[in-house]
Amino acid sequence: MVTVPAATRRLDAVALTAVLQDKYPGAASVTPRAEGADLLIALRDIPALPSLARFLFLEAGGSFAGIIVEEWPRDWSLRYVFLLRNIGWVHVNVRTPLENTTLPSIVTGVHAADWYEREAEDLFGLNFEGHPRLGDFILHNETWQENIAPMRKRFSATQQEFKRLPDESWTPTLVVQDPGAFAMPVGPVYEGGLEESIHFLLETVGEDVVRAVPRLFYKYRAVEKMAEGRSIGDVLLLAERFAAISAFAHSLTFCQAVETVAGVELPPRAAALCELERLRHHAGAIEGICQSTALSVSEAHAAIIEEQLLRASGAFTGHRYLFGLNTPGGLRRDFEDASCRALLNSVDKAVADLNTLEQRLRFSSSFLDRLEDVGVVSPESARDLDLVGPVGRASGRRLDLRRTCPYAHYSRYVFEVPTEAEGDGYARLRVLFAEARASAGLIHQAIESLPTGEISNDLGRARFGEALAWVEAPLGGAVQWLRLDSSLNIERWRILTPSFRNWIGFHVAVEDFAFQDFPIILATFGLSAAECDR
Repeated sequence: MVTVPAATRRLDAVALTAVLQDKYPGAASVTPRAEGADLLIALRDIPALPSLARFLFLEAGGSFAGIIVEEWPRDWSLRYVFLLRNIGWVHVNVRTPLENTTLPSIVTGVHAADWYEREAEDLFGLNFEGHPRLGDFILHNETWQENIAPMRKRFSATQQEFKRLPDESWTPTLVVQDPGAFAMPVGPVYEGGLEESIHFLLETVGEDVVRAVPRLFYKYRAVEKMAEGRSIGDVLLLAERFAAISAFAHSLTFCQAVETVAGVELPPRAAALCELERLRHHAGAIEGICQSTALSVSEAHAAIIEEQLLRASGAFTGHRYLFGLNTPGGLRRDFEDASCRALLNSVDKAVADLNTLEQRLRFSSSFLDRLEDVGVVSPESARDLDLVGPVGRASGRRLDLRRTCPYAHYSRYVFEVPTEAEGDGYARLRVLFAEARASAGLIHQAIESLPTGEISNDLGRARFGEALAWVEAPLGGAVQWLRLDSSLNIERWRILTPSFRNWIGFHVAVEDFAFQDFPIILATFGLSAAECDR
C-alpha cells in the first residue's frame, strides 16, 4: 500500500507550473485551458511519467479519473486525467509512435490506475512495463484469442478470421498457497439478489477470506467502439442505455460534452432530475442491503419506496428511468406547475418513509451486528485507491463533483455532502440515507427556484473539437471524453464510470472477513457490472 502523506500540497495553477518546471525542466510543457483540460501537461520525457503521476496523486493531493487512449494515424495519445482541488482537471498527455506499444506503468505510485492499465492492455494491445499483473482482464483468456485488441482502428468485428477460441489450458492464478488453502468460486450466475454476471474467486485457509478477486466483463459490449463514426444522436442513445440505474447521469454527461464543444451552456433545469435519479437509486441500494441481511419486511418497505419513486419519475417525465429527456443544449420537455407539486409530494413521502425505515434499522440488533465493523475500508485505503461516491464518502472522502466542479447550476444550491469515518457497511448505509435526504432538499430548491424561459439552448453552428464532461452520478463521479471529427461524428468517446473505479477497491473490504459476510459487503458497495461491461 502506498503511504499517503498526511498533508498534501494545495497548489494553484501558477504554483503547479513552477513546481513542474523545477522537477522536470525541459521535459514537460504546461498549457492552461487547452484540449478539454484546465491544465494540459504535454510530457515529452516518457520515462518521467510514473514520477509525475505519483507527484500529482500523492504530493499534490489529486484524484485520478482514468486513462484516455487515442490512436492516431502515426502515433498513440495517452491522456492521464487528474482532478486537483484548487486547479481543476489536469491532463498529462503522452504521445509515442504507433509502432511503440510499451509505456511505463504508474501503478506503483497510483494504485487507482491498476485496472485502467489492464484495460488498455487488453483493448489496445499496449504493454505497461512494471505492472505486476497484465492479461486476462476484459478479454477473458478462456474465451478470447490473444492480441485481438478490439479498440484498434484496424479491428472490425465483421472480419471472417475473428473467432472466439477458448484457451482450454487457462486456470485462475492463485496466491494463497498455505496448507489447507482452497479457492471458492462464486458466480458468474446467481439465483437471486445479484442480477449481473460477476465471478468472484475467494481464497481462504479457514473461515476468513484471505484474497478476493472480482472478475467482470462477461458481457463486454464494445460500446466505445460502436460509437466510432456515429452521429451525436446515435451515441446519445448508447450513453442513455448502457447502465439503466444511472441513465440520466450518463446521458447528461454526454450532452454536456457536446455542449462544451459547441460553446453552449445548459439551462438550469437538469439538477432536479439528477437528484431524482440519485434518490431512487439510493432507495434501491438500501433495499439490496436489507435483502442481504435477510430482513424481508425492511426489504419490502424499501422496495415499495423505490417503486413509488419510479412511478413518480414516470408521471413527471414520461419514463420511469428518465429516458428520452436529455438532448444536447438542454431538455426535451418542460414541466407544468401541477406536475412539479405532485413530484415534490411524492419525494417528501419517500423521504418520510426512508426516515421511518432508518429508525427501524437503527434499533435492530441483528441487523447492526451484520454491518458494524464489517467490510471496513480505512480512509487511507479509500484515498490510496481513490474510491468515489457513497463508498468513498463512507470512508471519509469528501470528493463530490457537484461541489468540486459544479455543473448544471449546482453552484446555486445549498446542500451538505454527508461523510462518515468508519468505512464499514453501516457507514455506507448511513451515507445512503443522508444523501437521500440531501437529494430531496435539492429537488425542492431546483423546482422552487426554476426560472421561466427556454428548456433548451440552440447549439448554433456546431463545430468539431474535443471536451471533457462530468457528473456526480448516484455511484460517484462519472467522466466522459468526447472528440468530434470534421463531419461532427464521434471520433472517440471514452466513458469513465464510478463502478469501474470502486470495483478496484472491493477486495479491500472483503479480505480478512468471514465468508458469510461476503454478500452483505457486496450489497453495501452497491456497484454495477453494466457500468464496467462497456
